[in-house]
Amino acid sequence: MRRTMGVLAVLTMVVVGGCGEPRSGSLGPAPTAATSTPPTPPVIAPEPPPTGPSPEAPRPTETSTPPAPTAQPSRTVTVELWYVRDGRIVPTRRTRPATLATSRLALAELAAGPTAAEASAGLATLVPTGVEVTRIAEATAVLGAVPTTGGPAAVRLREAQVVWTLTQFPTVRRVRFGTATSVDRTDYADLLPPIVVTTPAIGVRIASPVTVAGTADVFEATVSVRVLDGSGREIATTFSTASCGTGCRGDYRVSLVYRLDREQAGTVEVYEVSPADGSRTKLVAVPVRLAASR
Repeated sequence: MRRTMGVLAVLTMVVVGGCGEPRSGSLGPAPTAATSTPPTPPVIAPEPPPTGPSPEAPRPTETSTPPAPTAQPSRTVTVELWYVRDGRIVPTRRTRPATLATSRLALAELAAGPTAAEASAGLATLVPTGVEVTRIAEATAVLGAVPTTGGPAAVRLREAQVVWTLTQFPTVRRVRFGTATSVDRTDYADLLPPIVVTTPAIGVRIASPVTVAGTADVFEATVSVRVLDGSGREIATTFSTASCGTGCRGDYRVSLVYRLDREQAGTVEVYEVSPADGSRTKLVAVPVRLAASR
Protein backbone atom coordinates (compact mmCIF):
# COMPACT_ATOMS: atom_id res chain seq x y z
CA MET A 1 0.00 0.00 0.00
CA ARG A 2 2.77 2.38 0.86
CA ARG A 3 4.51 1.57 -2.37
CA THR A 4 1.35 2.22 -4.31
CA MET A 5 0.92 5.63 -2.65
CA GLY A 6 4.49 6.57 -3.47
CA VAL A 7 4.08 5.69 -7.12
CA LEU A 8 0.91 7.80 -7.30
CA ALA A 9 2.68 10.79 -5.76
CA VAL A 10 5.49 10.54 -8.30
CA LEU A 11 3.03 10.33 -11.15
CA THR A 12 1.12 13.34 -9.82
CA MET A 13 4.27 15.48 -9.70
CA VAL A 14 5.12 14.51 -13.25
CA VAL A 15 1.64 15.40 -14.49
CA VAL A 16 1.59 18.81 -12.71
CA GLY A 17 5.01 19.75 -14.00
CA GLY A 18 3.97 18.91 -17.49
CA CYS A 19 1.04 21.40 -17.31
CA GLY A 20 3.28 24.52 -16.91
CA GLU A 21 4.06 26.98 -19.69
CA PRO A 22 6.60 25.58 -22.17
CA ARG A 23 10.00 27.20 -22.04
CA SER A 24 11.87 27.99 -25.24
CA GLY A 25 15.32 29.53 -25.70
CA SER A 26 17.62 30.71 -22.95
CA LEU A 27 17.21 33.55 -20.43
CA GLY A 28 19.67 35.71 -22.39
CA PRO A 29 22.99 37.15 -21.22
CA ALA A 30 23.37 38.44 -17.70
CA PRO A 31 22.89 42.23 -17.28
CA THR A 32 26.05 44.30 -17.58
CA ALA A 33 27.08 47.29 -15.41
CA ALA A 34 25.54 50.71 -16.29
CA THR A 35 27.66 52.96 -18.51
CA SER A 36 28.57 56.59 -17.60
CA THR A 37 26.64 58.02 -20.58
CA PRO A 38 22.91 58.02 -19.94
CA PRO A 39 20.67 56.77 -22.64
CA THR A 40 19.24 59.37 -25.04
CA PRO A 41 15.62 60.06 -24.10
CA PRO A 42 13.07 59.44 -26.78
CA VAL A 43 11.91 62.44 -28.80
CA ILE A 44 8.24 63.15 -28.15
CA ALA A 45 6.50 65.14 -30.87
CA PRO A 46 4.13 67.89 -29.65
CA GLU A 47 0.49 67.15 -29.82
CA PRO A 48 -1.37 68.96 -32.60
CA PRO A 49 -3.72 71.72 -31.44
CA PRO A 50 -7.33 70.74 -31.04
CA THR A 51 -9.47 71.27 -34.08
CA GLY A 52 -12.53 72.40 -32.17
CA PRO A 53 -13.19 74.66 -29.13
CA SER A 54 -12.59 73.08 -25.76
CA PRO A 55 -15.16 73.41 -22.99
CA GLU A 56 -13.06 76.19 -21.46
CA ALA A 57 -12.56 78.07 -24.71
CA PRO A 58 -14.38 81.42 -25.11
CA ARG A 59 -17.45 81.67 -27.21
CA PRO A 60 -16.96 82.44 -30.91
CA THR A 61 -18.20 86.00 -30.38
CA GLU A 62 -15.71 86.70 -27.60
CA THR A 63 -11.96 87.12 -27.56
CA SER A 64 -9.62 85.96 -24.86
CA THR A 65 -7.67 89.25 -25.13
CA PRO A 66 -9.71 92.45 -24.68
CA PRO A 67 -9.46 94.88 -27.61
CA ALA A 68 -7.32 97.95 -27.22
CA PRO A 69 -9.38 100.91 -25.99
CA THR A 70 -10.29 103.44 -28.63
CA ALA A 71 -9.90 107.13 -28.02
CA GLN A 72 -13.13 108.65 -26.74
CA PRO A 73 -13.91 112.34 -27.16
CA SER A 74 -13.74 114.08 -23.83
CA ARG A 75 -17.14 115.21 -22.61
CA THR A 76 -17.61 118.74 -21.37
CA VAL A 77 -20.30 120.81 -19.72
CA THR A 78 -20.88 124.54 -20.05
CA VAL A 79 -22.22 126.33 -16.99
CA GLU A 80 -23.51 129.87 -16.66
CA LEU A 81 -21.91 131.82 -13.83
CA TRP A 82 -23.20 135.04 -12.35
CA TYR A 83 -20.56 137.45 -11.11
CA VAL A 84 -20.71 140.97 -9.75
CA ARG A 85 -19.97 144.19 -11.64
CA ASP A 86 -20.77 147.71 -10.46
CA GLY A 87 -23.14 146.46 -7.77
CA ARG A 88 -25.13 144.26 -10.17
CA ILE A 89 -24.96 140.62 -11.19
CA VAL A 90 -23.90 139.73 -14.75
CA PRO A 91 -23.46 136.37 -16.51
CA THR A 92 -20.57 134.63 -18.14
CA ARG A 93 -19.96 131.02 -19.14
CA ARG A 94 -17.34 128.41 -18.39
CA THR A 95 -16.73 125.05 -20.14
CA ARG A 96 -15.28 122.31 -17.98
CA PRO A 97 -15.00 118.48 -18.01
CA ALA A 98 -18.42 116.91 -17.57
CA THR A 99 -19.50 115.88 -14.09
CA LEU A 100 -22.69 114.71 -12.44
CA ALA A 101 -22.18 117.22 -9.61
CA THR A 102 -22.89 120.30 -11.73
CA SER A 103 -24.09 122.39 -8.78
CA ARG A 104 -20.84 121.73 -6.93
CA LEU A 105 -18.86 122.57 -10.07
CA ALA A 106 -20.75 125.84 -10.55
CA LEU A 107 -20.26 126.99 -6.95
CA ALA A 108 -16.58 126.08 -7.09
CA GLU A 109 -16.20 128.21 -10.23
CA LEU A 110 -17.98 131.11 -8.52
CA ALA A 111 -15.58 130.87 -5.59
CA ALA A 112 -12.56 130.60 -7.92
CA GLY A 113 -13.39 134.02 -9.32
CA PRO A 114 -13.25 135.49 -12.82
CA THR A 115 -10.69 134.70 -15.49
CA ALA A 116 -8.20 137.35 -16.56
CA ALA A 117 -10.47 138.38 -19.45
CA GLU A 118 -13.50 138.56 -17.16
CA ALA A 119 -11.60 140.53 -14.53
CA SER A 120 -10.47 143.01 -17.19
CA ALA A 121 -14.16 143.46 -18.06
CA GLY A 122 -14.89 144.39 -14.43
CA LEU A 123 -16.26 141.10 -13.09
CA ALA A 124 -15.66 140.00 -9.50
CA THR A 125 -17.07 137.45 -7.05
CA LEU A 126 -18.32 137.70 -3.48
CA VAL A 127 -18.83 133.94 -3.05
CA PRO A 128 -16.11 132.38 -0.87
CA THR A 129 -14.88 128.81 -0.96
CA GLY A 130 -16.81 126.29 1.09
CA VAL A 131 -20.30 127.31 -0.04
CA GLU A 132 -21.92 124.02 -1.06
CA VAL A 133 -25.30 122.45 -1.66
CA THR A 134 -26.11 119.97 1.10
CA ARG A 135 -29.11 118.49 -0.69
CA ILE A 136 -31.69 119.11 -3.38
CA ALA A 137 -35.27 118.22 -2.51
CA GLU A 138 -38.48 119.17 -4.27
CA ALA A 139 -36.59 121.44 -6.69
CA THR A 140 -35.02 123.36 -3.78
CA ALA A 141 -31.26 123.50 -3.27
CA VAL A 142 -30.40 123.73 0.42
CA LEU A 143 -27.21 125.46 1.56
CA GLY A 144 -25.82 126.78 4.80
CA ALA A 145 -26.12 130.49 5.53
CA VAL A 146 -23.72 132.56 3.42
CA PRO A 147 -21.06 134.69 5.15
CA THR A 148 -22.27 138.11 6.28
CA THR A 149 -19.03 139.96 5.58
CA GLY A 150 -19.40 143.24 3.73
CA GLY A 151 -22.79 144.17 5.12
CA PRO A 152 -26.35 143.56 3.92
CA ALA A 153 -25.73 144.76 0.36
CA ALA A 154 -22.81 142.37 -0.11
CA VAL A 155 -24.75 139.49 1.44
CA ARG A 156 -27.61 140.04 -0.95
CA LEU A 157 -25.29 140.19 -3.96
CA ARG A 158 -23.61 137.01 -2.74
CA GLU A 159 -26.96 135.26 -2.46
CA ALA A 160 -28.00 136.54 -5.88
CA GLN A 161 -24.86 135.05 -7.44
CA VAL A 162 -25.69 131.66 -5.94
CA VAL A 163 -29.40 131.74 -6.76
CA TRP A 164 -29.03 132.83 -10.39
CA THR A 165 -26.22 130.32 -10.95
CA LEU A 166 -27.94 127.30 -9.39
CA THR A 167 -31.38 127.89 -10.92
CA GLN A 168 -30.01 127.41 -14.43
CA PHE A 169 -30.23 123.66 -13.76
CA PRO A 170 -33.59 121.96 -14.40
CA THR A 171 -33.56 120.26 -10.99
CA VAL A 172 -33.33 123.56 -9.10
CA ARG A 173 -36.06 126.20 -9.00
CA ARG A 174 -35.47 127.66 -5.57
CA VAL A 175 -32.64 128.02 -3.05
CA ARG A 176 -32.77 128.02 0.74
CA PHE A 177 -29.95 129.48 2.83
CA GLY A 178 -29.83 127.91 6.26
CA THR A 179 -33.24 128.09 7.91
CA ALA A 180 -34.45 131.09 5.90
CA THR A 181 -37.37 130.96 3.50
CA SER A 182 -36.52 129.61 0.06
CA VAL A 183 -35.96 132.21 -2.68
CA ASP A 184 -35.81 132.25 -6.48
CA ARG A 185 -34.61 134.54 -9.26
CA THR A 186 -37.45 137.00 -8.89
CA ASP A 187 -36.24 137.87 -5.40
CA TYR A 188 -33.05 139.33 -6.90
CA ALA A 189 -34.29 140.61 -10.26
CA ASP A 190 -33.67 144.19 -9.16
CA LEU A 191 -29.92 143.39 -9.07
CA LEU A 192 -29.80 142.88 -12.84
CA PRO A 193 -28.43 145.72 -14.97
CA PRO A 194 -30.79 147.28 -17.55
CA ILE A 195 -29.09 145.24 -20.30
CA VAL A 196 -27.88 141.68 -19.78
CA VAL A 197 -25.80 139.95 -22.47
CA THR A 198 -25.90 136.15 -22.24
CA THR A 199 -24.43 135.55 -25.72
CA PRO A 200 -21.59 135.90 -26.59
CA ALA A 201 -19.69 135.26 -23.38
CA ILE A 202 -16.63 137.24 -22.39
CA GLY A 203 -13.44 136.12 -24.12
CA VAL A 204 -14.96 133.60 -26.54
CA ARG A 205 -14.06 133.34 -30.21
CA ILE A 206 -16.93 134.31 -32.49
CA ALA A 207 -17.44 134.20 -36.24
CA SER A 208 -19.69 136.05 -38.67
CA PRO A 209 -22.65 136.04 -38.50
CA VAL A 210 -22.50 136.56 -34.75
CA THR A 211 -25.58 136.11 -32.57
CA VAL A 212 -26.12 138.51 -29.68
CA ALA A 213 -28.81 137.71 -27.11
CA GLY A 214 -29.92 138.50 -23.59
CA THR A 215 -32.54 140.47 -21.72
CA ALA A 216 -33.18 144.19 -21.46
CA ASP A 217 -35.38 146.82 -19.85
CA VAL A 218 -34.83 149.80 -22.13
CA PHE A 219 -36.76 152.68 -23.72
CA GLU A 220 -39.40 151.38 -26.13
CA ALA A 221 -37.72 147.93 -25.90
CA THR A 222 -35.15 148.99 -28.50
CA VAL A 223 -31.75 147.33 -28.08
CA SER A 224 -28.85 148.53 -30.24
CA VAL A 225 -25.83 146.33 -31.02
CA ARG A 226 -22.52 146.89 -32.77
CA VAL A 227 -19.23 145.04 -33.32
CA LEU A 228 -15.84 146.78 -33.07
CA ASP A 229 -12.56 145.43 -34.42
CA GLY A 230 -9.22 145.51 -32.62
CA SER A 231 -8.69 149.20 -33.40
CA GLY A 232 -12.16 150.19 -32.18
CA ARG A 233 -13.55 150.61 -35.69
CA GLU A 234 -17.22 149.75 -36.09
CA ILE A 235 -17.56 146.85 -38.53
CA ALA A 236 -21.22 145.92 -37.99
CA THR A 237 -24.27 147.49 -36.37
CA THR A 238 -27.98 146.77 -36.00
CA PHE A 239 -30.80 146.92 -33.48
CA SER A 240 -33.47 144.62 -32.11
CA THR A 241 -36.70 144.89 -30.18
CA ALA A 242 -36.97 143.09 -26.85
CA SER A 243 -40.13 141.20 -26.01
CA CYS A 244 -40.87 143.85 -23.36
CA GLY A 245 -39.46 147.26 -22.49
CA THR A 246 -39.86 150.63 -20.75
CA GLY A 247 -40.49 149.33 -17.28
CA CYS A 248 -40.40 145.59 -17.93
CA ARG A 249 -37.69 143.16 -18.92
CA GLY A 250 -37.85 141.25 -22.19
CA ASP A 251 -35.71 138.93 -24.27
CA TYR A 252 -33.82 140.01 -27.37
CA ARG A 253 -31.80 138.20 -30.05
CA VAL A 254 -30.14 139.55 -33.17
CA SER A 255 -27.48 138.49 -35.72
CA LEU A 256 -24.80 140.67 -37.25
CA VAL A 257 -22.58 140.10 -40.28
CA TYR A 258 -19.09 141.57 -40.25
CA ARG A 259 -16.05 141.31 -42.54
CA LEU A 260 -12.43 141.01 -41.44
CA ASP A 261 -9.38 139.87 -43.36
CA ARG A 262 -7.60 138.50 -40.27
CA GLU A 263 -8.49 137.22 -36.82
CA GLN A 264 -8.13 139.72 -34.00
CA ALA A 265 -9.45 140.93 -30.68
CA GLY A 266 -12.75 142.78 -30.79
CA THR A 267 -15.72 143.99 -28.78
CA VAL A 268 -19.47 143.48 -28.92
CA GLU A 269 -21.37 146.46 -27.52
CA VAL A 270 -25.04 146.38 -26.54
CA TYR A 271 -26.69 149.63 -25.47
CA GLU A 272 -29.71 151.90 -25.44
CA VAL A 273 -29.83 155.02 -27.56
CA SER A 274 -30.80 157.86 -25.27
CA PRO A 275 -34.14 159.41 -26.27
CA ALA A 276 -32.85 162.72 -24.92
CA ASP A 277 -29.64 163.23 -26.89
CA GLY A 278 -29.00 160.09 -28.94
CA SER A 279 -25.99 159.02 -26.88
CA ARG A 280 -25.20 155.41 -26.02
CA THR A 281 -26.41 154.64 -22.53
CA LYS A 282 -26.67 151.53 -20.35
CA LEU A 283 -23.81 150.16 -22.47
CA VAL A 284 -22.46 146.64 -21.95
CA ALA A 285 -19.10 145.88 -23.61
CA VAL A 286 -18.16 142.23 -24.16
CA PRO A 287 -14.53 141.60 -25.20
CA VAL A 288 -14.29 138.71 -27.69
CA ARG A 289 -12.03 137.18 -30.32
CA LEU A 290 -13.19 137.89 -33.87
CA ALA A 291 -12.56 135.22 -36.50
CA ALA A 292 -11.64 136.36 -39.99
CA SER A 293 -14.55 136.68 -42.41
CA ARG A 294 -14.56 137.74 -46.05
